[in-house]
Amino acid sequence: MTSLKGRTLFITGASRGIGLAIALRAAREGANIAIAAKTVMPHPKLEGTIYTAAEAIEAAGGQAHALQVDIRDQAQVQAAVDATLHRFGGIDICINNASAIALSDTLNLDMKRFDLMQAVNGRGAFLVSKLCLPHLLKAPHPHILTLAPPINLDPRWFAPHLGYTMAKYAMSLVTLGLAEEFRDRVAVNALWPRTTIATAAIGNIVGGDEMMRRSRKPEIMADAAFLVLTKPVSFSGHFLIDEDVLKSHGVTDLEGYRLDPSVDLQPDLFLSQ
Repeated sequence: MTSLKGRTLFITGASRGIGLAIALRAAREGANIAIAAKTVMPHPKLEGTIYTAAEAIEAAGGQAHALQVDIRDQAQVQAAVDATLHRFGGIDICINNASAIALSDTLNLDMKRFDLMQAVNGRGAFLVSKLCLPHLLKAPHPHILTLAPPINLDPRWFAPHLGYTMAKYAMSLVTLGLAEEFRDRVAVNALWPRTTIATAAIGNIVGGDEMMRRSRKPEIMADAAFLVLTKPVSFSGHFLIDEDVLKSHGVTDLEGYRLDPSVDLQPDLFLSQ
């Protein structure tokens, strides 16, 4: 499969950032996008709602269905899956993009934020995948793609922000387990950026304007995701890095993805440099 034309993607957190970038890349191929995200009213610090995302997706050439969903809530996820089936007739691809982040050390991380990260990241990826799987198994080229890092047990990735690392690696474990459980039936892979990506999370939560300048644009993840999603079902169980995926397909000039070519890039978490 070399195109996503006519395919239906169920993408969590697709109202902005990497999720929206993947949606727009698929939309340019003529895909259908179920936007499963929480934001319906404009946020003072975060651009985009499910409705502005839907407008952008349709302007790019795709079909969009805006669905307000809290992926911690099983009933809401099931309702969104059912609505997607009603609108588009099936689900071909599940993208677990939604994620919560708090880079706090143990003593400064309150349990409300800890619980939020565990519920959105690991539980959310498991729940969304679980409810999409009965329909993916009916699709001709089914994929699950989760934005999660390769599991690296170096203690330096745990000590500074144990709660977040636990939550993010839970998404990685979902990928590892589902890839084996559904081998040769559903392609299940993870994708992670080599560098930080210029999203609201980076600008408002992690590193501010300086880290934004040192980041790449979300389009690098979208282009890498497209290449993964057009591979056969036998391509499964991989923890992929965005620039490695592009280079393996002959894309060697990555300068266009840089937000500010005058500064050094910021490596992302969990990767041995």
